[in-house]
Amino acid sequence: VSFAVTMAKTGDIISPETKEAGNKVVLLRTKADENGLPETASLLENYSKVTEMIRSGKAVSCYTPGMGGIAGAVMKMSFGNGLGFRFADGWSVEELTAWRYGDFLLEVRGEADGEVLGEVTADGKISLGAESIALDELQRLWEDKLENVYPCNIPTPAEKAENVSCEAKSWPAPAVKTARPRVLIPAFPGTNCEYDSAKAVRDAGADAKIVVINNLTAEGITRSVEEFAEEIRKSQIIFIPGGFSGGDEPDGSAKFITAFFRNAAVKDAVTDLLDNRDGLMCGICNGFQALIKLGLVPFGKIIDTDETCPTLTFNTIGRHQSRIVRTRVASNLSPWLRSVNVGDVFTVPISHGEGKFLADDATLKRLRENGQIATQYVDLDGNATMDVRFNPNGSRMAVEGITSPDGRIFGKMGHSERRAKGLYRNVQGNYDIKMFESAVMYFK
Repeated sequence: VSFAVTMAKTGDIISPETKEAGNKVVLLRTKADENGLPETASLLENYSKVTEMIRSGKAVSCYTPGMGGIAGAVMKMSFGNGLGFRFADGWSVEELTAWRYGDFLLEVRGEADGEVLGEVTADGKISLGAESIALDELQRLWEDKLENVYPCNIPTPAEKAENVSCEAKSWPAPAVKTARPRVLIPAFPGTNCEYDSAKAVRDAGADAKIVVINNLTAEGITRSVEEFAEEIRKSQIIFIPGGFSGGDEPDGSAKFITAFFRNAAVKDAVTDLLDNRDGLMCGICNGFQALIKLGLVPFGKIIDTDETCPTLTFNTIGRHQSRIVRTRVASNLSPWLRSVNVGDVFTVPISHGEGKFLADDATLKRLRENGQIATQYVDLDGNATMDVRFNPNGSRMAVEGITSPDGRIFGKMGHSERRAKGLYRNVQGNYDIKMFESAVMYFK
């Protein structure tokens, strides 16, 4: 959260021109009861004030102090875009570090109505009276406090990642057109993105069918296999959503999903969909893990994988990563990416512990030459990188997504289905990769 957290009355992000030095920050106090807790009536009144100020465009950013009090809130707000802050005269260290639960800090343009806390500056420092500290030094101290326990500043490896580019001249097309394709979405134990995925495909003009896979008993699994195989025959697309299959036990991502898809009845139905009915498949996050461990990407069919095949493994940082990243379209070979251009950069949320793409040099070369490297993690300049701040799992060649040889099967780590009006307002970027609309277009 930063002084750059800005919302216009239209509900859109305010343009960068509003993120400027000179804006005042005011403190909106909430009354506390005898226990030091916010009074409900006062808190609700302030909620209304904050809402009105944001919607009118008067407030361009907002933050609520936590354990660090006002000082901690200002620090975190400043980290967002590197703008500094000078506290107004009269504020003591005791006041600035006291708990202030229920209060609000509001950055405002023009005349400040309220208790002025201070002013946004362009010097990259936080200042109080005659003392100041540089933001980069402060951020280093803050981030390094637990660095020996939870390392964050992972050294960038010597291996380089280059931008990959493959421009498709034509795309595969199904023999039978469908006005409104049917998308089959399996919900395995641990799956948690089935509803997001169903909404995304419905919004794109497709019908979604969620099938819950029952693994409580052997009979339940048998029934699920039969039902799922039958549903595949009624569908044009299989979409394997994200989640934590099998509790995401170490090195266990998607194990149950892959075992299910290797069942003869399901495998035959999938093969028929892909080979005889020109269908599509996609997997995101946990779904990508399943596709790659089945061999569907990059080989285009279910195979017995071995140590020579690409895989997804533990993030270099050694733990789960949940953040917003930027990805670049490296190839538009896939029908899923037909509506975008090579070089386009999209912002996307990620949430995974095992997203590191690994492949040997020969495989990477083949994937690159075939146009199967679909998307790459990129830095703020749009360049593929191994820097953990932008490549959150340490994937080779900064790979975020790959496809089958013909592009009809697409797997990626980023949750492109988690996109809706009102989300991610404080992180600018284009979140609409149009992959679901492109999949629907494929059948028309």
